[in-house]
This record gives sequence, structure tokens and C-alpha cells, in this order.
Amino acid sequence: MQKTKVAILGAGFISDIHIESYQRFVPDAEVVAVYARNLDKAEAFAKKHHIAQWFNDIDQLLQQSACEVVDICLPNFLHHKATLKAAAAGKHIIIEKPLAVTLEEADEMIAACSKAGVLLMYAEELCFAPKYERVRQMVKEGAVGEIYMLKQAEKHSGPHSDWFYDIQQAGGGVLMDMGCHALGWFQWMLPAIKPVSVYATMGTILHKGRTKGEDNSVVIVEFENGATCIAENSWAKHGGMDDHCEVYGKEGVIYADLFRGNSSLAYSLNGYGYAMEKAGSTAGWSFPIFEEAFNQGYPQELAHFIGCVRNNTAPLVTGHDGKAVLELIYAAYASAGQGRKISLPFKASVDKPVNLWLQPQ
Repeated sequence: MQKTKVAILGAGFISDIHIESYQRFVPDAEVVAVYARNLDKAEAFAKKHHIAQWFNDIDQLLQQSACEVVDICLPNFLHHKATLKAAAAGKHIIIEKPLAVTLEEADEMIAACSKAGVLLMYAEELCFAPKYERVRQMVKEGAVGEIYMLKQAEKHSGPHSDWFYDIQQAGGGVLMDMGCHALGWFQWMLPAIKPVSVYATMGTILHKGRTKGEDNSVVIVEFENGATCIAENSWAKHGGMDDHCEVYGKEGVIYADLFRGNSSLAYSLNGYGYAMEKAGSTAGWSFPIFEEAFNQGYPQELAHFIGCVRNNTAPLVTGHDGKAVLELIYAAYASAGQGRKISLPFKASVDKPVNLWLQPQ
């Protein structure tokens, strides 16, 4: 069978992870084109990864690349427009988190894909990360009994690209960037159980001179079965990426860490290249990670999505899941802004979610 042709929109850090995943772990896919707003950047990315075509115009890419799938790895504020263009061109869509900046955009994206008859696949890698999935399977087997609390934390010292710090482009800070993972994972772990309230606190700790958004947040989501779920997210934590979860049940407990236990121990007088995401200097003692993309679930999610396209099957994680996460993000910003618990469902009309915290209604 012919390979499924994929075009990647974006040429930054996450695009590097996606192309590695496709080329090493998804033999049924072929990346045939890349788009970046800067043509030189697109060309450099294409030549680095042996991609035949590069563009700085999305319409041209859609018309000329012969792609079947568009993988959107662009800044948040471009997700909506790129999705509508791809859907209108009849392309299936894989989209990096968060789904969109606003709930209105999310609704339009879901409707456009439904009308065009194309798949809208929400790339939440924690739903595919091997350690996290092992935890979920153990829970399904009854290992810990009824869940009464979930905790998930993702922390590092700040994003790679400047646009993350610009709330006009990102829609918010660390909650939009990393809190979406925990909020999606909570609902993945508690399927068919509705969240009923959100309480959040947040602040700008380390990056006050660089962003108006939050760089540290704690969000508590309560579900209708009484389960309490706690998301801790930070751009203010030094020493490299921290990503771990905890599951508490009436009959047991499970801990999983995506990075600890997946590294070597090294000492270097002068330092070396890459150790792990956001690790900083590699001089002295360090913990060089191995198979980072695999451990985080990127190859598994992309292989699943390509399989859905090839076999005409429904993806496990869709645009509707992405919208549900965005609603929780809205409620968390509103809670932090108003200093109180917010009941669900919740909706507000704002240009960007972070305004619910910065300009509480």
C-alpha cells in the first residue's frame, strides 16, 4: 500500500519531535511538505529532514503538495485559520494542543471538519505515553479500586519560542501551554464522568519581565463521582522537564514519571550537547534522557492517527476532547481571577482565556 502523505505546518521544536516520530516510528506515513511563515526556515527544516517540498503559503501547500493529512504545529492563534483551510481542502487534520484559543474557534473548527467529512485529531500525547497508558490499563483492571484523587504535574523553566510568552498569540501562559495536558488526562482517566467545578490559583513568578501571562498554576477539578484532580504546572522550575502523575484509589496507589528512570547518569567537565528538554547546562552531573519522544507518546499518537486515516476509523482523541479541555481552561482562569470555585459547564465571551484572570468579570 502507498504511504499516507503528511504535511507539517510549523518548523519549530514540536515539529522536530513530530518529524522524528514519523520517520522513525510511523512507516505508513511520509512527510512530503513543510510550511513555515519564514520561507528560509521552512527550507532549512525541509533540507535537515529530507522533505521534498517547503512553503510559506498554506494555500499553495494544500494545492501543490498532494498531502492527505495536515499536521498543525503552529502557534495557538494560527490553529483556527489553518484548520479551516485544511478542512476546506479535504485534508484530515492532526492538531497540537491546545485545540484553539477560544471556544468559538473550537466550535467552528469542529463544525468545518464535520461538514468536510475529515478527521480532526487532537494530539494529546499523554493519552498515548507508554507509562501513563500502563497506569490507565492497571486502573481499568481494578488495581486501585475506585479513584478518589488524580494528580498530574508538568514543570520546566520556560518555553523554547518567544511566542509562548505573548498572550496575544498564545491566549495565556503555562495553563494554555502545559495545563491542557493534565486536564485532558483527567478526563481520559475518568471517562464518561463529568467535571462539575474548577478552582485555580496562579501567578507570574519567574518571567514577569517577559509575559503578562501566568508562569505557575495549580488547578483543582472536581468530578461528579467525588474524585478530586489536581494539576500543577510551571515555567518557573529549573533543572529540566518534570512530568509525573499520581493515582489514588480506595484499594491502592500508582505513581508514574515520564523522565525519572529513563535517563543515564553522567558527569562532564566541559558539558556536551542535549541532555533533556529544558535541562540547561550539561557541565557537571547531568541526566541524559534516551528515547524522549517515544517515552512521551508522540510516535504512538501519530501512528494511531495515521491508522485512523488509512482504515477510516474514529480517533481516540478528537476535537471534541480538545474543546472540553479548553472549557476547563476557561473555568480555571475565571476561578483565579475571581478567587472562587467555578461551576461547570462554563462559558464566557473573551478574546483570549487569560483575560478571565487578568480582567476578571
